Amino acid sequence: MTERVLQYLQEQRETLLDKLNAFLAIPSVSTMSAHNEDVKKAASFVESYLEDIGFTTVERIETKGHPVVYAEWMGAEGAPTVLVYGHYDVQPADPLELWESEPFEPTIRNGRLFARGASDDKGQVFMHLAVFEAFMKTEGRLPVNVKVCIEGEEEIGSEHLYEVLQDNQSRFDADFSVISDSGMVEAGQPTILYGLKGFTGLEVTVRGPNRDLHSGLYGGAVKNPAMALAHLLSSMKNEEEVVTVAGFYDEVEPLSERERTLMNASPGEDYCETTGVPEVTPEKGYTAKEHTMARPTLEVNGIFGGYQGEGTKTIIPASVTAKLTCRLVPGQDPEHIQDLLVKHLEAHTPRGTTLSITREPLSARAYKVDPEHPLLQKAAASYAKAFGKEAVFVRMGGSIPVVETIDQLYGMPVVLLGFGTPEDNLHSPNESFPLDSYDRGMETLVHYWQAVATK
Repeated sequence: MTERVLQYLQEQRETLLDKLNAFLAIPSVSTMSAHNEDVKKAASFVESYLEDIGFTTVERIETKGHPVVYAEWMGAEGAPTVLVYGHYDVQPADPLELWESEPFEPTIRNGRLFARGASDDKGQVFMHLAVFEAFMKTEGRLPVNVKVCIEGEEEIGSEHLYEVLQDNQSRFDADFSVISDSGMVEAGQPTILYGLKGFTGLEVTVRGPNRDLHSGLYGGAVKNPAMALAHLLSSMKNEEEVVTVAGFYDEVEPLSERERTLMNASPGEDYCETTGVPEVTPEKGYTAKEHTMARPTLEVNGIFGGYQGEGTKTIIPASVTAKLTCRLVPGQDPEHIQDLLVKHLEAHTPRGTTLSITREPLSARAYKVDPEHPLLQKAAASYAKAFGKEAVFVRMGGSIPVVETIDQLYGMPVVLLGFGTPEDNLHSPNESFPLDSYDRGMETLVHYWQAVATK
């Protein structure tokens, strides 16, 4: 069976690439109302393709925002049921002048397919659909029961997807979920991503006088909010990158020696070379890989206020604002972390100032599955067959909120089968996807559906 399916993918490669190019040519930018019709067009593409493949149920679920496309094929008696998630919306292409080819006119250069959405996430969604097509055209059936959920709001927070999942729990329920919206640690290196960080944050504004003041007339009498904010922020983390907010680490799940070995054994970027910093500065007692993958962080994302123009303006600003975010690890509750941050900030408010704090509404918990889980081990074996190289196991410093939602609502394991590479330029000009990952990734999926066909 496997050979027939792989042969189909090889024989139909150009036809399938043409179909993918048609998908990529739709400017389904979810954050821009000017592209609302394009987003609907992308949903229609997915809907029509699923019908052509032979899914017995295909439905467009309307929301207050962009639609969710749902489909199912449940003809594999005795086999497990998988929920395959992805998204058909994309980021804006700006700045357009930095693209070497038009973002919505797919172009192949140097073994890569260039287009907005080529890697995130249309290309990876399409790989799943093409593999389902290959099974149905050659075998007339799929090895497993499949439910498909492809949404159009991932790039703007998936707000309405969560309502759909909450209101239709039995419809989307499955034995496990597979998501291909991530990548590998380097091109050609199969990577099992078994953990994601959670996310939360807040915005804090330090206010002083009721207007900007002359720094000569009032300096020394009135507290400067910019200096006050600098002191406030420095009270939250020390020079060893240890967060000094009381209780921040209390619920952190310890990092096992086995996991530390897995993380440090994996290939990875040279941070100094790729970012231009003179040295890395991880939390004391941990390597840079360990800190980015599996230790919580607190970062200042931006500071604004006061005079920003050319030259000098001698003022004491009326207010200054900082945006803070935390990446969280298993055991940490986002709302509790927000409470701790707020308590710290309020307790350390500099004299002569007041604070106003806004909490980040779109928080998420961390997610982790045991790297020894059979579903992950079968994924590793499938990767190895396709790429000819053993997979490495890592956790990621980023967050995919829908993973945590699926985990909380359904309690099912989520398998992150990503095929992107660090050079894909996600969310940036000249986004691309390597055709080697495209071909080998589909081969991986063929092997994987066969491997998990029996519980």
